[in-house]
Amino acid sequence: MAGKAEPSGSPGPERLDLTAYLAAEGFERQLIAELGDVEAVRGRLVLARGPRRRACWAQNVWLAPLRIPVGSIQDAARKLRSIQRNWAFCPVAHHRRAALVQELLPHVSAKPPQFPCLPPEAPLGSWALLERDLVLASPSCTSPFPNGVATFVEPRSGPPNRAYLKLWEALALLGCWPAPGERCLDAGSSPGGWAWALSRLGASVLCVDRAPLAPSVARLRGIEHRRASAFSVQPRESEPLDWILSDVVCYPERLWTWVERWLASGKCSRFVCTVKFQGTAHYGAIDRFAAVPGSRLVHLSHNKHELTWMFAASSRGPSSGSPSPAASPRAS
Repeated sequence: MAGKAEPSGSPGPERLDLTAYLAAEGFERQLIAELGDVEAVRGRLVLARGPRRRACWAQNVWLAPLRIPVGSIQDAARKLRSIQRNWAFCPVAHHRRAALVQELLPHVSAKPPQFPCLPPEAPLGSWALLERDLVLASPSCTSPFPNGVATFVEPRSGPPNRAYLKLWEALALLGCWPAPGERCLDAGSSPGGWAWALSRLGASVLCVDRAPLAPSVARLRGIEHRRASAFSVQPRESEPLDWILSDVVCYPERLWTWVERWLASGKCSRFVCTVKFQGTAHYGAIDRFAAVPGSRLVHLSHNKHELTWMFAASSRGPSSGSPSPAASPRAS
C-alpha cells in the first residue's frame, strides 16, 4: 500500500517491450503521427511497442523502460538508486509526490557549461511517476541532457539574438565544431547570431543574405558579408568549404535541393541546417534529410516549429589550436 514500506519479496523492476518518447514541448501531435501505432500517451511522454523508431519530434528517447512497482516515496528513491546514480525527473502525474522522490535522489548538477564543450558523459536516466505506486524509468536515453534540454552559459552582450543557442547545441551533440581558420558558409545569416558564434571560434565566415548583418557582427574579425540570396553560393562556382550552416527561413524542399547539390559535389563534409516548417504541408522533406547516411535530424531544445539536420562525414574534435573539449559537469 502507498505510504508504507514495501513488503519483502515484492515485485522488482520489469523490463518492458516498448520505447518511450518525450515529445518536444508543443509537438506531441507531430510525434504521435510520426510514430504511428502508439501504446499510450502520458502528457508529453509517448509509449510505443518494440525497439526504437525514427522520432525526429522527440526531444529524448527512453531506450530501456522499466516498470517499477513502489510502496512509498522512500521505496521509489531506493529502487531508482539501486539501478544507477543519475536520474532526470520527467513530470507526468502526481507532481508533488514525484518531487519528493526526486529530493531523495542524488543531485544532478544543472550548472550550464561554457561553450565549446562536449555533452556530459556520465549516464543519465529518466523517470516518471505514472501512478502513486508505479514508476516508469529508463537508465539509458538518447539525450545526455535532462529531458533533452541543453543549457549553456550565455553572454550578457554581443550576439544580436539568441539563435546561436541552436548552433551551440547542435555542435555539442555533433562533438565537433569549426576550428580557427576553417572556412564556413552561413546561409541566411542576418542579423548574425550564428556568424557571431562562429567568429568566437576563430572561423572565417562568409555570410550570405540580402538583409544586413547587425553592425556589431559585421565588424567582427573573420566576417565577410555578401548581399545576395541565401542559396546563391553554389558548389560548381565555389572553393571547398569546411562547414555549411543555414538557419534561413525557406521551404524545406528548397533547402534540400541546395544541400543535395553540395553533398553530391563533395566540396563540404560538415553541415548544420535548420529545416523550418509552416504548418504540416512540407513534412515530406523530413524523409529526404533523414535518409542521408550518417546524418541526424532532431528537434533541439532550442528549436521551434523546425528540426535541425546535422552531418559530419568525418567527425573530429577541434584542432590543437582550439580550446580543449571538456565534458559538462554531471553531478556535484
